[in-house]
Amino acid sequence: MPRSDSSGYVRNTRDDVVAAALEILDRQGLPDLTMRHLANTLGVAASALYWHFPNKQSLLAAVSDQIIAGARLSSRSAADWRDAVRAEASALHDALLAFKDGAEVVSSTLALGLGAAELQQRLASAIGGGGFDPRTTELAAETMVHFIVGHAFHRQQRMQADSLGAVAEEHSLDHEDPAAQAPQAFELGITLLVAGLEAQVRPPVQAR
Repeated sequence: MPRSDSSGYVRNTRDDVVAAALEILDRQGLPDLTMRHLANTLGVAASALYWHFPNKQSLLAAVSDQIIAGARLSSRSAADWRDAVRAEASALHDALLAFKDGAEVVSSTLALGLGAAELQQRLASAIGGGGFDPRTTELAAETMVHFIVGHAFHRQQRMQADSLGAVAEEHSLDHEDPAAQAPQAFELGITLLVAGLEAQVRPPVQAR
């Protein structure tokens, strides 16, 4: 929570700034998440934000990290590495969709190499349970990151365009068959990636 000193000056912590940025992002979207707007929301001069973040990209990196940190797995642990991968992918995908323009923020952060590393780390940890070599594990995790972020980004773009009436009626989300909506397509994509990984680069069976 913001605190005031004896002179009444508001002092915000780094967490306060990130929380306010997330609120703006979710309520108004990425275009309105400017340093000036953020400063006004916090009741401080824009220059005060630079004590915590040297530029907007570093702020967005922290926002991305917070979005990904919100990915929550079910309390039941997966006994099989395939189930663990699917569970992580689903949780991370849901986290990206939980905030307006969340996938776009994370995508830009990843492209600049500034943050969101937990996204790939969590997938790599789950994939590693299959006994694959480190290089294969990292490449597979990177491939899944592209799919997860890309799918979420596309979904959010469609939702936004649909809400503005910019999508042709026959392609509107309102006209989608409930039995063939995006979450099921996403799950199929992850299942295919897992199956392909297992089939094409299965670890050699150890001789007994």
